[in-house]
Amino acid sequence: MLMASEALSFVLHFSLALALATGLLSEVGAQTIAAAPCNVGVYRGPRGDFLTITEGPDTAQTGEWRYDFRGGRFGSTKNGAIECVQNAVMVTGDGEPPQKWPKVPLKLTPTRFRSGDVMLAGLLIEPPDAKETKPPLVVCVHGSESTASINRNRYPYVLAAQGISAFVFDKRGAGASEGKYNQNFHKLATDVVAAATEAKGLAKGRYSRFGLFGGSQGGWVAPRAANDAGADFVAIGFGLLLNPLEEDSEQVFTELRAQGYGDKVIAKAREVTDATAAVMASHFENGYEKLAAVKARFGVEPWFGKIKGEFTGDLLASGEATLRREGRAKYDNLDIDWHYDAPGELRKVKAPQLWIVAGADREAPPDLTIQRLEQLRSEGKNITGVRFPNTDHGMYEFTQAADGTRASTRVTDGYYRLLADWIKRERQPPYGAPELTGKEKAAGARTANTHP
Repeated sequence: MLMASEALSFVLHFSLALALATGLLSEVGAQTIAAAPCNVGVYRGPRGDFLTITEGPDTAQTGEWRYDFRGGRFGSTKNGAIECVQNAVMVTGDGEPPQKWPKVPLKLTPTRFRSGDVMLAGLLIEPPDAKETKPPLVVCVHGSESTASINRNRYPYVLAAQGISAFVFDKRGAGASEGKYNQNFHKLATDVVAAATEAKGLAKGRYSRFGLFGGSQGGWVAPRAANDAGADFVAIGFGLLLNPLEEDSEQVFTELRAQGYGDKVIAKAREVTDATAAVMASHFENGYEKLAAVKARFGVEPWFGKIKGEFTGDLLASGEATLRREGRAKYDNLDIDWHYDAPGELRKVKAPQLWIVAGADREAPPDLTIQRLEQLRSEGKNITGVRFPNTDHGMYEFTQAADGTRASTRVTDGYYRLLADWIKRERQPPYGAPELTGKEKAAGARTANTHP
């Protein structure tokens, strides 16, 4: 139960978030929260293009909002390319005079719904003509973020702009939702199932097919929830078909290969990640003898000090006493199932699936995921795999400095359109420069530009 002060805080937070999303705050009221009078939503250009406006991490303090164009260009309203005005944005680009793009009148239905012992905050976003067209309905499944999603997640607005109804909700322990934030994929899947029930009830009579879209960590959660949620389709962006321990090791191997190290070093590094994985999976109770052994054996080699990964680098940098005392609180406090059987969960999914992977993803290295997707395809699973080369996590194209650091430049062209067209069962290529993975690519029979 919420105490009175907590309940009041919850109501004010949720009401304010929805008011910003729907444009219900007055200009004076909005100015107390943000310097620019922006509203979360979709804005349509004169040639049918669109952009979305969503909150950034510091919008309330800085007045800085994020914009995303359908073609992948993104940025901040602070850079001058986008100016928010009443119920519209002014778009400036390539020396042309500013154009006024009006706000699309989406139908927004805020809600609160129960999942187990917690109440979650959600928002149904529907295209203006949903009653007549009955578009697909999608529940957007979170990544690993611990922040509010209703006003920050661009995906439901990107989908709604392309004629798809979308349901977004604040993750438990985040935003206006109750509960404790965690990364237990099984528990999070139950929240997705509850969200699916709520979304389908709110949109009853105004949608055709129902499905799930999950990005990043959502690639673990969405398949786990798919059957119980009654999904007709599942789409995954830049997800992993590995368990969290394998994610760490694959990151280590990818980083070392990028620095020029070959198979002999990778084989040694595997012994290191096996040792750190044993400590992590034991919840910092066991595995210290093996960890000390690999430190003694490889600690003087030049590649050893360059290891980072998801957690291996941190564990190697700490002594046993420190890890026993502080390790679980720092690295194992989110109720993660370290041995989560991602292929096994995917094998159970009955619905057709789309997996879009980033070809140069450092956070979710794609090679092992692609191999396992192909194995499942060979078993008869209905899976379409698409890889966008030269993209990093989030489907971002990038520039890379001499020291290996990367700077995101744009979301790769075609990604948003391919995702929406697959959900709608439409084909309107081209979609940039993607490649189909597996047998279809090897046979040269089809490309992603002709078969989303």
